[in-house]
Amino acid sequence: MPRTDAGHRTTAHTADLTVQAWAPTRERCVAHAVTGVVESVVGTGPPPATTTVERDLEGATDADLLAAVIDEVVYLLETRGLLPAATEVLATPTGLRARFSMVDADALEPVGAVPKAVSLHRLRCERGPEGWWCTVTIDV
Repeated sequence: MPRTDAGHRTTAHTADLTVQAWAPTRERCVAHAVTGVVESVVGTGPPPATTTVERDLEGATDADLLAAVIDEVVYLLETRGLLPAATEVLATPTGLRARFSMVDADALEPVGAVPKAVSLHRLRCERGPEGWWCTVTIDV
């Protein structure tokens, strides 16, 4: 029977963070992975978004697409000081479109380490009999 729930969990290590996410669709699974990364930095319940950033991302595999979306979150944090308060991911003919509802990271109280990069080690995004699941490790 296909999975009807969606969610994520994180495991922190000395120099990295592992996020696992699951959902009925690939797009919701990737969005939950983003939420896991954000919550590892600022906890749950960020304030309402102040701006929206939309990016079309490509990748050869579903795992590559997951990495591209998380890389974009890290890039936006590093270059613009923004973190997604909410994320919507849509399929496109060539990959994924990520729509981030962003908040100024300086207005948030950090609770964890700032993500630096996506590790390709143990990167997975797959559909199984119960739905989609993914695992991504973030260097912090």
